[in-house]
Amino acid sequence: MSSGFFGLQTTVAKSVRISGIGVHSGKPATITLQPAEADHGIVFERYAGGRRISAFQAVSDNVGPTALCTVLGEHPGEWIATIEHVMAALYAFGVDNLVVAVEGGEMPIMDGSSRVFVEALDEAGIVTLPEKRSYLKVTKTVRVENGAGWAEFTPYDGTRFEVEIDFDTPVIGRQKWAGDMSAATFRKELSGARTFGFMRDVEPMWARGFALGSSLENSVVISDDNRVINPEGLRYEQEFVRHKTLDAVGDLAMMGMRFAGSFRSYRGGHALNAAAVRKLFETPGACVIVSPRGALPFRLRQEDVVAAGPVS
Repeated sequence: MSSGFFGLQTTVAKSVRISGIGVHSGKPATITLQPAEADHGIVFERYAGGRRISAFQAVSDNVGPTALCTVLGEHPGEWIATIEHVMAALYAFGVDNLVVAVEGGEMPIMDGSSRVFVEALDEAGIVTLPEKRSYLKVTKTVRVENGAGWAEFTPYDGTRFEVEIDFDTPVIGRQKWAGDMSAATFRKELSGARTFGFMRDVEPMWARGFALGSSLENSVVISDDNRVINPEGLRYEQEFVRHKTLDAVGDLAMMGMRFAGSFRSYRGGHALNAAAVRKLFETPGACVIVSPRGALPFRLRQEDVVAAGPVS
């Protein structure tokens, strides 16, 4: 078993602030990553005018809409949106406890990847805390399907992602990324992969209130004649599936702890990722919690294991 599952819990050594705009709201967005004590978990707090208006533990019970991003909460006036790129960096670098103070209700999109959040963790530093980690171990295969798409968890000695996409456009086509997850792998192969979209979808998305802050500075854009129109081109070979994998890392971080198992998906996305986590939790015998006290049966509701729901 990878040593990343054992050892002591972590947090950041100091606070760090990141400012930009929200990719969907198009409005200014600022977050501050703040240290937290052991067993606190990752908590997002939304502020307006200096007043805290909502707070959510970053766990699957609190996931709301998953149309084009992952959202905590159900009500627009309280929810905290587009958390997946931040959560991916936190998971990959093993940050267990953190307060993310949010001004604007949405994460800043920055360049459309996790790179800035990795740099923020480098700046803040990561320190250990006195309490040992628990982790979730997948013990039985579970699978969810949606049309041609599917996602599944299987037992595995480590943490592995195998993500495959299939788009009916020659600039993307069928792509696959597979590998065991580590901080080094995430930094080198996934962290800089940007979100992407199609020019034909822009106006319909605007009409629905999405992508109001999207631009060539924070998205890879594919033209109607199937070209990447960003002047700098792509950052990676198969950048598209790398970003989908980055998203999956962030979405699966909503388990509330690290996991030992393999996650595979085909034509997935935020909604299917969330559905796979729910299926894992709801399937008797599909996973156990491995704690300093030994293996414990996973209870039906995640809030029985880690704090969940709005924080007063």
